[in-house]
Amino acid sequence: MNGESLASLETIERYSPAVFEFLWCPVCGHEVFSHIPFEGVFCQDCNTRVQFQESQETRGHEEAILACFDTDPTWNLHVDEKLRRDLPDGSARVKILGAPGAYEVDWWSPTPDDDWQPVERGEFDDVGEPDEVSHLA
Repeated sequence: MNGESLASLETIERYSPAVFEFLWCPVCGHEVFSHIPFEGVFCQDCNTRVQFQESQETRGHEEAILACFDTDPTWNLHVDEKLRRDLPDGSARVKILGAPGAYEVDWWSPTPDDDWQPVERGEFDDVGEPDEVSHLA
């Protein structure tokens, strides 16, 4: 791999409000993310980290980015599997195409199948955590 290829896939550590209006956490389904300068961007509900990479191809879209989710900092995955779904091997990537106001998911990696499905946006919104574990979050 030459230096030019590496530069085109550099991790972007900035908060982009337009992307976050579209994005949701595949671990818990929530849509609110917190940007901590010099630390990264995290799901406000479960602390899953998200990093962005620019995609090498755009297929005519204004933007094509890869959102990389990492559950290393995620809390309480073990508490209630009904409220959170771990990622295969602790990480997953989604390719997003489009432009502000018109984003769409192109693909997930690993590909969703019988063993793993990302949590859909708001999938657990109507389910509350049991009182005995809410203090752990």
